[in-house]
Amino acid sequence: MKPSLRWKVAALITLACCAVTAVVGVLVHRTTFDRTMGQAKERAVESVHKAVEGYRANAPAEDPAAWIGRIGRLGELPDSLRALLTGDEAAAWYDDGRPTRPWMWAAQRIDGDLVAFSRLEMGSERVRLHALDRAMVQAALIALAVVVPVSVGLAELTNRRLRRVAATARRIADGDLNARVAAPGRGLGRDEIADISVAVDSMAASLQYRLLAEQRFTADVAHDLRTPLMGLVTVAGLLDEGEAADLVRDRVGVLRSLVEDLLEVSRLDAGAEVAERVRVPLAELARRSAARVGVEVAVTVSGDPVAETDPRRLDRILANLVLNAHRHGGPPVEITVGDNVVEVRDHGPGFPPELLADGPKRFRTGAAERGRGHGLGLTIALGQAHVIGAGLTLANAPEGGAVATLRLPA
Repeated sequence: MKPSLRWKVAALITLACCAVTAVVGVLVHRTTFDRTMGQAKERAVESVHKAVEGYRANAPAEDPAAWIGRIGRLGELPDSLRALLTGDEAAAWYDDGRPTRPWMWAAQRIDGDLVAFSRLEMGSERVRLHALDRAMVQAALIALAVVVPVSVGLAELTNRRLRRVAATARRIADGDLNARVAAPGRGLGRDEIADISVAVDSMAASLQYRLLAEQRFTADVAHDLRTPLMGLVTVAGLLDEGEAADLVRDRVGVLRSLVEDLLEVSRLDAGAEVAERVRVPLAELARRSAARVGVEVAVTVSGDPVAETDPRRLDRILANLVLNAHRHGGPPVEITVGDNVVEVRDHGPGFPPELLADGPKRFRTGAAERGRGHGLGLTIALGQAHVIGAGLTLANAPEGGAVATLRLPA
């Protein structure tokens, strides 16, 4: 399961806080350490200078408690400190060989093998530095404990708005063009998510307008053609028998089928179709549908499938699928009937990529190799499948040919 945007934002804020805390902690630690070392070095060097001045002034040695520096031989110094004494200037060295008890050393040559040196015990400074580090870690953990829940809550507000936009987009993709991101009377704000919401709402409104215009055009054309078509059918029936009369009757019949398809599409668009469900033997209905359109098909049946559906609409769907396979595909046309599943397949060039990507469109048949037509057969089949609650999927077989699969509700 992929993490949601809310947790990604929270993780990003947490990482940013950790990075800032680490950088600030390192800077504070380093600055405090350098300042402590600098102060200790100054004290140690000052003590050495006092020892040198007292020796050169032939001052008697004072009480060791009064000043730390003293006079000694070069060989008494640690090797690392001796290596730093290259001139007459005082040198300092931090001895952290024993982390629990570090020392700050300072030394200066006086005469020959004689040196003045001092050392300061740095254990208390190391303890204070560790205490500062622990305090910074605790403060960082407390800050993270506050920042992370707040960031998750703020990210959830943004995530909730994005989920609403995504849900609206899915409803639009499923055909609900009345879906809108923003409820009437409610603003969207003035950020990028608001811009996306406005764009989705504008897209839905534009699609709805175009779809309604297309539906009105289809219905108007069908109704306007119906009256003169009836006159043509009547006149064609009165013509004397002959080749010309047969051609006229054939063309009038094609026109009549087109107008009836347009009327059916307009009824489907209006949502006026209601299914009447009865128990239907699928294999028998598939054979009758193929015979009605005059197409020779091979029917393969698995068991004795029976479905509760609208037989007239199912017959219309299968007849359109078989006729589409016969006209635009290649022989043989095959029907496979199973439990609540009917598959119609041909062995032609297959469905064009545009049809598989966008679905069937009225007055569009796709690629030229699919043949000529009005693009209404698959549109009607898809609409009638929706009325009876079935799912119609279009695909191409791996070995070639178009496959239309109708899955009836159980």
